[in-house]
Amino acid sequence: MPDWKMFKATWSLRLFAFTRIPLIAIVRPTLLQADAESCVVKLPLSWLVKNHLGSLYFGALAIGADVAGGLIVMNLIRARRSRVAFLFKDFHADFHKRAEGTTAFSCHDGKKLQALLDRAETSGEREEDIVEVIATVPDKLGDEPVATFRLTISMKKRG
Repeated sequence: MPDWKMFKATWSLRLFAFTRIPLIAIVRPTLLQADAESCVVKLPLSWLVKNHLGSLYFGALAIGADVAGGLIVMNLIRARRSRVAFLFKDFHADFHKRAEGTTAFSCHDGKKLQALLDRAETSGEREEDIVEVIATVPDKLGDEPVATFRLTISMKKRG
């Protein structure tokens, strides 16, 4: 039986992406988990996102890491009705193996992001922290990472 909460969240993400960041919509992300603690998103390996070697293209890998790391923050800000804006300040990637199948991107830094949001709301100044996203290809490699990403998230209270 499908998880209707994740089905609805996936389509909400895709609608947001289509209207605000169409490049995310193109890779067709599916949410497997999305809460205040963690986000797991998968991207299918299709002709649209393959590179010349038949694995997930670098840009699609970056989008998966962006969504997994950023969706937790978006949901926290929305739930609190916060006036904090966020963006990614930098992006570091280590590629270990080729992603030759549907790839899952996992971020479990929700507590760290909640603390960052608290600091940004309280201080009114720009606050930053690093989140880690791990990419795996469960059908082929189990839990073995194909890539690890470290993204610096920067937040500041607006107006």
